[in-house]
Amino acid sequence: MTRRAFITGITGQDGSYLSELLLAQGYEVHGSVRRTSTLERSRLAHLYADPTLYNQRLFLHYADLDDPTTLRRVLNAVQPQELYHLAGQSHVGLSFEIPETTCEFTAMGTLRLLEILRDLPEPPRFFHATSSEIFGRPTASPQTEKTPLAPINPYGCAKAFATQMVRVYRASHDLFAVNGILYNHESPRRGENFVTRKICRAAAAIKLGLQEELALGDTSAQRDWGHARDYVRGMWLALNQGPPDDYVFATGQLHSVQQVIETAFAAVSLDWQHHVKFDRHFLRPAEPLHLVGDASKARAVLGWSPTTSFQELIQEMTQAELDQLSQGERRGTARPEAR
Repeated sequence: MTRRAFITGITGQDGSYLSELLLAQGYEVHGSVRRTSTLERSRLAHLYADPTLYNQRLFLHYADLDDPTTLRRVLNAVQPQELYHLAGQSHVGLSFEIPETTCEFTAMGTLRLLEILRDLPEPPRFFHATSSEIFGRPTASPQTEKTPLAPINPYGCAKAFATQMVRVYRASHDLFAVNGILYNHESPRRGENFVTRKICRAAAAIKLGLQEELALGDTSAQRDWGHARDYVRGMWLALNQGPPDDYVFATGQLHSVQQVIETAFAAVSLDWQHHVKFDRHFLRPAEPLHLVGDASKARAVLGWSPTTSFQELIQEMTQAELDQLSQGERRGTARPEAR
C-alpha cells in the first residue's frame, strides 16, 4: 500500500527536500500552498514539471494555517498517514517587525492543526518542525531535549508555544506527535533574506562584477549550521522509528557569520576584506548566544547523523549562486542581491 504524506510549507527549502526524499521512498506526497504563494514555486519546479510525478504522486492543495475549515477539508480528503508541519513565519529578524503575524501562523497555526488531528478518525503521525530559538540564551551548552525553554525573540516565543502544545496533545490525546528541534540548516534553496544565502550570493555576484560590496551586521554571531538535506532525513526517521518523542537535530559545532564570509569568498578566490562592510541597520535587538545542539538522542534512537560539513555546505551554496548568476548573465537576467 502506498503511504501518503502531507506537508505544510511544501514550497519552502525543507518542504522541497522532504518531497524529494518521500517520493524517492515511494510515497504519494500532498502539500498545502497559500493562495498568495508565488506561482513559480521554483523549489518544486523540477518536480511538478515531471508529468510522471505531478498530479500522479505529487499533489498541491490550496490551504492556509489561518483557515482551519479548508485545512480540515483537505486533510479529510487526503487522509495522510504522515503529516509534516513545516509552514510558518520562520525569519527571526522579521519576527520583530511582524510579531503578531509570526505568532498567528507559527503558534496558533500549529494549535489549529493539532485540533484538527485530534478529531480525525485515524490521525496521521505528526512531525512539528520547531527551532533552537526556543532556548534563547541557554545557561547550558550544548542543548538537549531537556533544556528549559527561554526564548528571547517573537519567533522563538511562537515556536516555544507550539512545541509545548505538541507535547500536551501527545500526552493528553494520545497523538503520535514529534517535535524536531532543528538547529540552523541551510542549502542553495535557502531564502535570500537569510544571512548565509545573502553572503554566498554576494560573493558570487561580486566575483562576476554584478555587485561591489556586502553590508552586514554582527559577524561574530555564532550558529550550529547544517544542511537541510540531512535534517529532512531526520524528520522522516522520527516518524518511522521508535515511539513519538522530541529530538534535537544539530551538528554540535558552532561557526560564526565571519566564518561563513571567509568560506564563501574563498570559494570564489576573493579577499573578503575588500568587499564586506559593517552596517548597524542589520543588528538585531536581541541575539541568542551559544545555541549549539546535542543530537546524541537522535543518533542513538534514530540512527541519524549529519553527513555534510560546514565547509562543504557553504561551498555548495556559493557554487550554486555562481552557476545561477552566470546563467542569468548569459541570458541577460542576472540580478545581484540587494545590499
